[in-house]
Amino acid sequence: MKSIVLSFALLVLSTTSFAQGSKFQQGMQANLVLFDSIKTPDDYVSLAATFERIADAEKTQWLPYYYAALATILRGFSDPKADKDAVAGKAEALIAKAEAIEPENAEIFLLKSMNSTLHMLVDPQSRWQQYGAAVTEYREKAKQLDPNNPRVYYLEGQNIFGTPKEFGGGKDKAKPLFAKSLELFKTYKPAGAFYPNWGQKTTEQMLQQVE
Repeated sequence: MKSIVLSFALLVLSTTSFAQGSKFQQGMQANLVLFDSIKTPDDYVSLAATFERIADAEKTQWLPYYYAALATILRGFSDPKADKDAVAGKAEALIAKAEAIEPENAEIFLLKSMNSTLHMLVDPQSRWQQYGAAVTEYREKAKQLDPNNPRVYYLEGQNIFGTPKEFGGGKDKAKPLFAKSLELFKTYKPAGAFYPNWGQKTTEQMLQQVE
């Protein structure tokens, strides 16, 4: 009788775990698709909140916190009326939760680099020294961890593209970085299910701009 009870308990436990895993997968799949249909900054806010709810429900998955932070950062870039420091502060909290689960991950360091750029955009002239160094430091850490990650070179190209020529930037110097990123995208394979795989389309668009 004890063995029957134990077997039943294990069956219930495994079925519950499967259902929870299936719900997580369905939630991730459904919401990742929404990145391609974003039309307004508020759409990013809603998407970030949805990913955060998934993350808080799971508690052991770094990817929903990652995507919540990514959506938050993209909202900051796309909304000229947004309080960029406040948005970046929210993103930092989400990034910290992702990093607590998955330390030393290149994708998370790339988020830190992007978020430092968001802080810097509040006042580039006065904040360049503080946040410009962080942008580069986090990106280089990501490159060290994953040197064939195409987003490393895409983001480096974006930074160079947005830097005035007199300070070592401009489209001519950004072009080879975008070209390298696109070449890496051709063979890039995400490390696992739902892992980041964004950037190829925007890299292609940037290459057209620098031609």
